[in-house]
Amino acid sequence: MSKMDRWDLTRLAEFSKTQRVKKDICKTKTFSIVLVCLETGQEILPRPEPYDVCFYIVEGQGIFTIGDEQKNLKRGSMTFAPAHIARGIKSIKRLSVLGIQEAH
Repeated sequence: MSKMDRWDLTRLAEFSKTQRVKKDICKTKTFSIVLVCLETGQEILPRPEPYDVCFYIVEGQGIFTIGDEQKNLKRGSMTFAPAHIARGIKSIKRLSVLGIQEAH
């Protein structure tokens, strides 16, 4: 990774009719960035993870479950999920999400 790395998230987005697609974009000692792509109706069931993450919705719309809350988010929205709290995503409209995670 150079000081000026640049990513075109629209071009990096890939979708599968059978499963979510996850791409590692950048990994450092302190954080990592992943791009998750879900077709309409696909879901990542809620489960706790041992790291904090910010989700930024690049395209589409989805229901984000964080603990006991559900948020309907669309393009340009961002939300935070703390470590050890169950989190999940259900795609309402073909969805690409950037996850900015603490290192794990």
